[in-house]
Amino acid sequence: MKRRTMSLVLVTAMGAAMMPGSTLEAVEGPSIEMEKKENPHASVHRPSFPASSWDHPLPSSPVLHPGSIRGAGMRSGPLKAIDPLIEQAIADQVMPGAVTFVARRGHIVQQEAYGYAVRYKDDAFTEIKSPIKMTEHTIFDLASISKIFTTTAAMKLYEDGKFKLDDPVAKYLPEFAANGKEDVTIEQLMTHTSGFTPWIPLYQVDGDRDDRIQHVLQYPLENAPGSTYTYSDLNMITLGALIERLSGMRLDTFVKQEITGPLQMNDTMYNPPAQLKARIAATEYQPWTERGLVWGEVHDESAWSLDGVAGHAGVFSTASDLGKFAHMFLMEGKYGGTRILEPETVELLTENRIPQFPGDDHGLGWELQQGWFMDALSSPSTFGHTGYTGTSIVVNPANQTIAILLTNRVHPTRETVSTSPTRRAFARQVADAIPVASSTKKAERWFAGYGDKLARSMTAEVDLKKAATLSFDTWYRIENTYDNGRLERSTDGENWEELEVFTGESDDWVHKDFSLPKDTKFIRFTYETDNAVNNRGWYVEGAKINKKPLDFDTNEWEKR
Repeated sequence: MKRRTMSLVLVTAMGAAMMPGSTLEAVEGPSIEMEKKENPHASVHRPSFPASSWDHPLPSSPVLHPGSIRGAGMRSGPLKAIDPLIEQAIADQVMPGAVTFVARRGHIVQQEAYGYAVRYKDDAFTEIKSPIKMTEHTIFDLASISKIFTTTAAMKLYEDGKFKLDDPVAKYLPEFAANGKEDVTIEQLMTHTSGFTPWIPLYQVDGDRDDRIQHVLQYPLENAPGSTYTYSDLNMITLGALIERLSGMRLDTFVKQEITGPLQMNDTMYNPPAQLKARIAATEYQPWTERGLVWGEVHDESAWSLDGVAGHAGVFSTASDLGKFAHMFLMEGKYGGTRILEPETVELLTENRIPQFPGDDHGLGWELQQGWFMDALSSPSTFGHTGYTGTSIVVNPANQTIAILLTNRVHPTRETVSTSPTRRAFARQVADAIPVASSTKKAERWFAGYGDKLARSMTAEVDLKKAATLSFDTWYRIENTYDNGRLERSTDGENWEELEVFTGESDDWVHKDFSLPKDTKFIRFTYETDNAVNNRGWYVEGAKINKKPLDFDTNEWEKR
């Protein structure tokens, strides 16, 4: 995973270099030009990048700070489109309210609040007399994003030499060996490959917190350890118990001491005090737990039954605080002058530890390359997580970008529309705000666009009289195998011969040359997508036949 860090002095110098008139100025428009290599026929262009384009960001500030879109090397249009996107989701009753947070290279470029933090008093959508509006400082129940705090806390103990990843859990929690779990390793807990079932109704188990934790530790496996990937709350409840056993502290105390305290994440906590209730987004009306409207305490029933402190859920936070946590990971475990993790530990947390389960890429806690909520920000190195209450975080290291969407979508009931399409659309706008550099300074550039079930073509009539060479440059980040770009030729405009399929990722801008027979009358570029997930897309630039630019008669692509 490539990461870039820099001193504050260098940040200042780079900031000065990006003032208007500088050759390093980040442009606001829809494309970024870059110098072309001396050999235009090389298979891969590797020019210099005078602006902070896709996969080539300038170095990051060591801390987050309010910044300009220009300074972040982003485009304003896609970021401005976030407002109507979230407002429409609220109008469609996807959620009552939301807070968004976008940062790149340490520049906070978008942070907005929408809708209501508290609006209803029951699951019949009966409005309260004085609804509370969402603010940028609203505190959210993060739900399963709490799992990342648990794995990060565990890795603090790992750094202290308290355990090895391949150690059996039962080495430190002997009671865990019950019911055939003696071989489950600590890493298998963190990667959800232990064999546990997804969840159990722990709140229905009699007893106190200790009794319920022991119930989990005694619980049998559903599958053999290491044989399957099954996302499970029981893994993280067990990991939380391990942290408590090894540290001698309750999980909330350890997390505050080792993570949130040093990072000055002052609005991040388990069991927020009553005086903060007015700042907290309400969640669900739960008559089955006899709690009524859950507001100011953890939504998850099992975490609630564990006194609000559990490895799988329980953390409350704001978008700003969560941004600090994410930026610490981008800065290889350091935020400003405060080091939380060693760079090697960050790599363990954010690299794919289970390649044997393709499609379920997972670090130690972090989910990787999950297009269903990361969309166009997704890449092999992108990490993130979601929470059942409607929260999500996406971190794209190659672009030094953080995208956080916090909602209260379970308010007043979980029986609502899925938040995932909104998560995808939000991530897509953030990704589209990061410009793709041009391969040349003068050639026309076309972008296939975004969307589900697309079939977009651009066609040129060429009517060759003799054999010729088609040449162009292309750049693509296309969902591998599920979405495809195709280059085709035809002798009659009805029957098409496939020349090449483009899917997956190109290595920057790639130069292509194709020999065309003399009977070629049409050339067509077609982009097709499935019904879910887009990556950053497909660009074609400088398409020519025998060095003469192509004139596309039919074009459904966007000129960028």
